[in-house]
Amino acid sequence: MTTMEKLEFTAENINGIRVDKWLADADCGVSRSMLQKLLKEEKVTVNGRIVGKSYQLKDGDRIEVEIPEPTPLDVVPENIPIEIVYSDDSLLVVNKPKGMVVHPAAGNYSGTLVNALLYHCKGQLSSINGVIRPGIVHRIDKNTSGLLIVAKTDLAHQKLAEQIKEHSFTREYHAVVCGRFKEPTGIIDAPIGRHHTDRKKMCVTDKNSKEARTEYTVLDEFDNYSYVKLKLFTGRTHQIRVHMSYIGHPVFGDDVYGKPSKYCEGQCLHAKKIGFIHPTDGEYYEFDSELPEYFKSVLNKLSGGRI
Repeated sequence: MTTMEKLEFTAENINGIRVDKWLADADCGVSRSMLQKLLKEEKVTVNGRIVGKSYQLKDGDRIEVEIPEPTPLDVVPENIPIEIVYSDDSLLVVNKPKGMVVHPAAGNYSGTLVNALLYHCKGQLSSINGVIRPGIVHRIDKNTSGLLIVAKTDLAHQKLAEQIKEHSFTREYHAVVCGRFKEPTGIIDAPIGRHHTDRKKMCVTDKNSKEARTEYTVLDEFDNYSYVKLKLFTGRTHQIRVHMSYIGHPVFGDDVYGKPSKYCEGQCLHAKKIGFIHPTDGEYYEFDSELPEYFKSVLNKLSGGRI
């Protein structure tokens, strides 16, 4: 028998709002498409009665959503070349290329970094995140290149995750962004949460959000673009891309939070440096990666060949 996760809510000050719209705006961790599917499959009840998507809520209504456990995917090891910067018995550091998805998800069940890691590590990866994301302590977006750390043991995973939670994990990015800055350095301190109408996007908001802080330093400037270094104090989904767009300097080529570019498929953003306390020996480790060719090409074009 399939086990279910049950989400429970109580309606307050929401007379007349449709149940599907209210659930979508409630940031309950379920996508709009999944909510529509659950409503259609009669997995949503109000006061113990099954309701359809157009049911209008009243104050005091008790809403319950039953979410079936996901069917485990058979993630297959694949002999995909990856750049392993460092490896020991506890962890490895990988330089992910632009365009590679980190772990399997809808529409990307093969060709991911996890498929490659399963092959190269012979299955020796932490199991904390389950079969879909073995070893994955933190992620970077598909079209963001650069360094990320992978845990081989559950103990290493736990200790590294604690550092990320405590904001003691060093993460430095380089990016090309639109526009020129009035100040050469600055800190963006603005909370980030799910976008209220487009659930695939994040935004700066006070509603159902989490603290987010990013520091920028201008490294160079061109006609209407800037080359910047970015330090993360927190690690929210799409944090750099959201913050830079919020202050009017979207990342060059970002087709979600800015504008696409013929010179770059997706955002020109590279996770250049990573640093952490090793979970076994207690020493501080730091790794720095060279800018990839796509990034150098963008700098060359925008600087008129100066860089």
